[in-house]
Amino acid sequence: MRPTYFATGNERELFRAAHERNLPVMLKGPTGCGKTRFVEAMAEELGRPLITLACNEDLTVADLVGRFLIHDGQTQWVDGPLTRAVRTGAICYLDEIVEARQDTTVVIHPLTDHRRILVIDRTAEVILPADGFQLVVSYNPGYQSVLKDLKESTRQRMVAISFDYPDEQVEVEIIRDETGIDEPSARHLVAIGSAIRRVDAHGLKEVASTRTLVTAAHLCTAGISLYEAATAAIAEPLTDDRALNVALTELIAANTINGAAHP
Repeated sequence: MRPTYFATGNERELFRAAHERNLPVMLKGPTGCGKTRFVEAMAEELGRPLITLACNEDLTVADLVGRFLIHDGQTQWVDGPLTRAVRTGAICYLDEIVEARQDTTVVIHPLTDHRRILVIDRTAEVILPADGFQLVVSYNPGYQSVLKDLKESTRQRMVAISFDYPDEQVEVEIIRDETGIDEPSARHLVAIGSAIRRVDAHGLKEVASTRTLVTAAHLCTAGISLYEAATAAIAEPLTDDRALNVALTELIAANTINGAAHP
């Protein structure tokens, strides 16, 4: 099934232009706002295979480029996801790149400047990317800190595209397209999400993402009431703090259909 993506600006045009010119792309935006779906849709639109890697603090250079493994008593080199993408002309998507160690991410530097090469120290191999290869990374600026941030030398090598949660009408369309929920219920879920994003709740590390609204809508289409679905998919995952949870459930109750949507 072709992934559906609802554009909110000129992000499609920017991505296509970067792809045509072999430029790496950096996607910036909050959790659950559609960055991954956007990459999936663009890979489909451009007819390129997509290789995705979720970054974490344990990610090593070997996890990216490959390692020697023993197979049938023989030592063999096995390409990592980045190397496979370079060899095959795929789009390589490094999701939440700031979670990876900086000594790991420097391996992408030769791919993101005028050299456009991948150097594998373990095999002394220098690889020129196949046609169509593109490096795409993403991160959530809300998680930036002294310890977790992209180095300036990395950031300045890329075309940056900023994302945010879509406006209410687009978000309604996304939820309906993803789940088949009726329009009135979708609008109530969007109203809940918008209200949570506006609230000044100290201690709430994240707000209601489009992803959480879609999850709630799936519960609704399975027969769960709107209030219960929003509580289970939005309020409970957002916080374990009892006071904050009560505040969120009250906000949900205030934005659901009177009588039918909540007990």
